[in-house]
Amino acid sequence: MSLHQRQQQHLIDPSPLSPQSTADAQHKRTTPLFSRTGLLILLSLILVLGVVFPWIRSTDSLFSSNPRGSLAKWRSYTLSQAAAFVAKNGTVVVCAVSEPYIPFLNNWLISVSRQKHQDKVLVIAEDYATLYKVNERWPGHAVLVPPAPDTQSAHKFGSQGFFNFTSRRPQHLLHILELGYNVMYNDVDMVWLADPFPYLEGNHDVYFTDDMAAVKALNHPHDLPPPGKKGRTYICSCMIFLRPTIGAKDVMRKWIEELQAQPWSKKAKSNDQPAFNWALNKTVGQVDLYLLPQAAFPSGGLYFKNETWVQETRGKHVIIHNNYITGFEKKIKRFHEFKLWLVDDHSDESPLGRI
Repeated sequence: MSLHQRQQQHLIDPSPLSPQSTADAQHKRTTPLFSRTGLLILLSLILVLGVVFPWIRSTDSLFSSNPRGSLAKWRSYTLSQAAAFVAKNGTVVVCAVSEPYIPFLNNWLISVSRQKHQDKVLVIAEDYATLYKVNERWPGHAVLVPPAPDTQSAHKFGSQGFFNFTSRRPQHLLHILELGYNVMYNDVDMVWLADPFPYLEGNHDVYFTDDMAAVKALNHPHDLPPPGKKGRTYICSCMIFLRPTIGAKDVMRKWIEELQAQPWSKKAKSNDQPAFNWALNKTVGQVDLYLLPQAAFPSGGLYFKNETWVQETRGKHVIIHNNYITGFEKKIKRFHEFKLWLVDDHSDESPLGRI
């Protein structure tokens, strides 16, 4: 008999309640699902299970370490989502990596972790292998901005692939600035020996390092240095800090323009750095620029080749760049010689572990 029929029978039955009917009434009172309140509770549970639970599952699957459940998700993961996920105190630390550079990424991450800044790191993957490998071990910390460049030649310095790889950098940085974040960019053939953030004094638009090996005075000026023989400065595009100001965005846009005006050719096998210097030279006086101290941020041509200077400035070094040398094996060998190759014995300190 249906609930509707039982209710009708009760309404038209004039006889007094019998012991059996009393028992039935007690039974109805102990079955709340058939009351109005019970039905409301049931509907609420259905709503929770049907709406909230799937949302939780989708969030968990995006940041799951299970590759089969999340690989497809990472393809649609955007730079704005990734920046919002990793940003701490309005700041993101960015690097751009293709698969051959993953060992250097891990080495760099160990040094960043020792300074307690790894949580704000965003790896801009330049191929899907890197995107999946990083997010499998460290969900949410890698993003790929399509289209992915050709990875076969992206790691060969001076190649068109390398130019295409590095020329995407100012576009990524400009996007993050337009999202409202401070952003620090590092090449991954670097090692942090100390925390660089205390050196970002004042509220300048753009902070950068000199790529020259010539020794500067410890109290050298922080203005943009004078141009060199080629009519431009020799600032390194490997370590940059930007605030989300009009000036910093103008420098990034000018950098993009200079790259478009000076494309790669077989004769001029350039990279992104000359264009960055032209952008700085053409905006000086309009933008608040700040040269970081050489003792803290030396070029590889200075740190690895001038032992006297290294001894004289011991204790002042903050970030070491393994440049002025090309080739994976040569860079790793040099890091080993200076006890800066950390992945062999300290991979447990990296968010990626041994990879």
